[in-house]
Parts: sequence; structure tokens; C-alpha cells
Amino acid sequence: MRKKQKRILLAMGWYDHRVCQGIARYAEEVGWHLCADVTKEKVIPWGWSGDGILAWLGAGDDLAEFVVSAKLPTVDFSFRRPQLPFPRVLTDHAQAARLAAEHFLARGMKNFMFYSAAENWSFDEVGSAFLQTVKTAGYECQWIRWHKSPAFATGHFQWKDRMRWLAAQLKAAPKPLALFAASDDHALEVIETCENIGLAVPEQVSIIGMDNSLLAVEAMHTPISSVDRNLEALGYRGAELLDRLMHGKTPPSKPTRIPPKGLIERKSSDLLAVNHPGVARSLQYLWKNFHRPIGVEDLVTVAAMSRSALHQAFLEHIGRPPGKELHRIRIENAKRILAQSNLKLEAVAEACGYQSANSFWLAFKHTTGISPKQFQKRFCS
Repeated sequence: MRKKQKRILLAMGWYDHRVCQGIARYAEEVGWHLCADVTKEKVIPWGWSGDGILAWLGAGDDLAEFVVSAKLPTVDFSFRRPQLPFPRVLTDHAQAARLAAEHFLARGMKNFMFYSAAENWSFDEVGSAFLQTVKTAGYECQWIRWHKSPAFATGHFQWKDRMRWLAAQLKAAPKPLALFAASDDHALEVIETCENIGLAVPEQVSIIGMDNSLLAVEAMHTPISSVDRNLEALGYRGAELLDRLMHGKTPPSKPTRIPPKGLIERKSSDLLAVNHPGVARSLQYLWKNFHRPIGVEDLVTVAAMSRSALHQAFLEHIGRPPGKELHRIRIENAKRILAQSNLKLEAVAEACGYQSANSFWLAFKHTTGISPKQFQKRFCS
């Protein structure tokens, strides 16, 4: 007798194909029957019966009411309604914000801004974490919020009003400015505004977006850097959690957080804002040669400075000594490779400048608290 398939409904109030791809991959592994995501057409399937629901309960109370009334095992990918008793799988927004902040800080940026234009729980999480990371590094960050601005307006001309307000904010900000936008759409608004008012990107305004979702981004005059939220893994892990719930497992007490896949660096943030020539030369050398077996003495030669002078200059301009910056760059690149490939440990170690797989394993475990294999599993699941 054929085994009965589990029937799973996708009730996605916010849609991204990568989330659905992750769900589909898990469904194929366990043999689920995925019901059509009728919510794409804003149709609520009242009366639907099945075994579980994967939901993204964004705007729209009617969808949330339907999911609650279904009384089925449910996983929510949103934290818009924290009062609802559903287990959740969410992006680790704090880590995403740290990736952006550390990218800017490593390039010597000292003026920071975060831009959001709507009330949104994820924007609030990202913005708060970005401000905290910058503050910990000893800098202030201005958070500009269109929806809380005195200039805020609704109606047919609200987009034009917002662009006028955004232009004024960008003109008034100290330069060079490191701006992290709450989404890629926000980042696109910033770059278009900069072009309209004559601010050079990245020389005057360095920009990073969130989601890595823009179409034909490499065709842009200035391609936008962005944090890849790893949405396929988000979908996969959500489906995996739902499977456990349907088998009677106890839901986790806290949301499951999925780390971002990495920062995709493009021209919009390709700026080195370090006024010290020796440090600037050393950093450029590090970025180009971290995969080679280089050391601090190589940086001393490139900078044409004494070891002690270079050490002090790095502390003043970067916030850490040359050796630690080399280590940081290698580990961050190792994370990127592990997240985006299935390379063996030896190949990753070689690609990041480590002399052996063992020395790489020890350095990675000491820095992140987990092994390279454990880190990679977060992105392969």
C-alpha cells in the first residue's frame, strides 16, 4: 500500500523564490506534497486541510487569521506577530549587520548611516545591530527613517517626496559616508539619488544593501554590494523544523537563526578610506595576497615602515594590529568559500593562505567556536 504523502501548504505573505527553492529541496528529500502557494494571488484557502503549514506572515491580518484557525503544525518565517505561538526560522540579522559594519570598518570608514523607509521588524533588527557594531568600534551612526521623518507623506507623490528628503540627508552627512541600506531596494534608491545630486559612489558615499536580490546587478553602472541572507537555507531549515513538529517533537523555545551566506562585494562599496599611505598599501596588499603564505614582515616591506610603526598605525586607523587583520581577512574569506561551495578542507585552507588543513581548522575553530565542517553544514542543509 502506498504511503500517504504529507500535504504542506505554503502560506507566504512575502515571496522570494530562494525560500521556496529551499522548501522544495527538503520536500523532495522526504516526499512531501506541496500545495500551491495560492497566497501569491492574495487568495486565502479557507477550508483547506492538510498536515502542516509553512508561513511568512507579513502584512495582512486575514492570512494570519487563516493560519491560526487551521490549528496545524506551523513554522513562520516572519517575526511580525511575536504574540502568535508559532516556532520561527529567521535570518540572523545581527550577523548580517556585522558583516556590513566590518566591511566598512576594515576600509577605514568613520562616518556611518543606516537607511530604512518603513516600519518593519527585520529592518529594526538589522539597524539596531549595525548601530551597536559601529558603536562598539568607537563610532556613531545616524539612522535615517523616512516613516518617522517630519517630511513623511503619503499619496501619489510620496516617492518623489521621499527622494527629495533622502537627497537632503545625503548632502548633509559627513563624507566619505558608509551607508548600509535596509534592503537592496533601499540601496538602489540611495545610489540613484547620489547620481541625481552629484555624489560619487563609492568615493563620497559607499553603499551596501541587503538581500542580494537585484536583477541584472552587474549591468549597473555601479553594481551594488549586498549581504546574501542565505534564503534557500532559511526555507530548507524551516521545512526541516516543520517535519519534526509533525512527528510530535517539541518546538524550540527561541527562533532558529540562519546565518547569512556572506557579503557580496561590488563596486558600490569598493573604497579604501584610510588616509595613512603605509596602512593603505598594506591593506591593498592583504586583500590581493591573503591566499598566499604572507606574514607581517611582508606588510612591513610594502608599507616601507618599521614593524613597530606599522603596528601603531594599524591600531590607530584599523583598530587592530596587522597580524590580526590578516587573520580576520583569511577567516572571512574561508566563511565565504565554505558557504558557497563543497570544497574539501585542504582546498579551503590553501585558498585562504594556510600551510595545512590542520592549522586552518585550529584557526577557524578558535575564531568562530565551531569547526569548518559544522559551519559548512549550516549552508548545505
